[in-house]
Amino acid sequence: MGENTFIHSMNTLAIDTCEPRGSATVRVNRQCRVVKVHTEGEYSSWLLPAVECLLALAEKTFGDLDLLAVATGPGSFTGVRVGLCTVKAWAEVYGTNVVGVSRLEALARCVPEDGWVAASYNAQRGQIFGGLYRKTSGQLEPADVDMVVTPDDFLALVRQQTGGARVHWVSLDPNLFCNLPSGENLEAEGYKVWPCQAALANTIGEIAEEKAARGQFTDVLALDANYVRRSDAEIFWKGPAYRVG
Repeated sequence: MGENTFIHSMNTLAIDTCEPRGSATVRVNRQCRVVKVHTEGEYSSWLLPAVECLLALAEKTFGDLDLLAVATGPGSFTGVRVGLCTVKAWAEVYGTNVVGVSRLEALARCVPEDGWVAASYNAQRGQIFGGLYRKTSGQLEPADVDMVVTPDDFLALVRQQTGGARVHWVSLDPNLFCNLPSGENLEAEGYKVWPCQAALANTIGEIAEEKAARGQFTDVLALDANYVRRSDAEIFWKGPAYRVG
């Protein structure tokens, strides 16, 4: 199905429940109609009322939706699981197409210029979720697997991978890079740091619509989380591991 016959009239519901700074949005004809930002409470009690409110404000119903977009991680086990399970249920009931989107890709998308893009946000325990991308003619391609590492280790990996080239940094928590053990920080390294709002649902919806226009839907049965980090139970019994891929 071509882009012009599909995406321009699309009604999209996009959700991000990967961490406390989540959000949900309804997009109509490729434009953001309404957004709700998660402020408090468990996602299991917040998500359904928030979506019902968004649909009412946008004057849409679940039956009007052409696409469900969902952040697949990385993030908290409970948050990611709530989002994915809910989207799977909606897709089964209404037969709506689904596209899963990496939250780090959505974050990297906030950088408007081409080149290397390093995206990250707080993973707690002194670590960050990080992803390295290469943007060419506006298109992002992952240069490495998503990972959970210390800020210092992520900076070292980015240096190694990019060979000293200019890198655009975008982070929901840039303060984590201000006092690195090495005594360095992003600005001192001469990197460009881009601001980004934590409400990423709209960007997740944009990416999902572009993939849908190319026919790149996600099989609901294959829709899975990218936790990156193992659960606390696995860490306790098997020891820490910080990289998956």
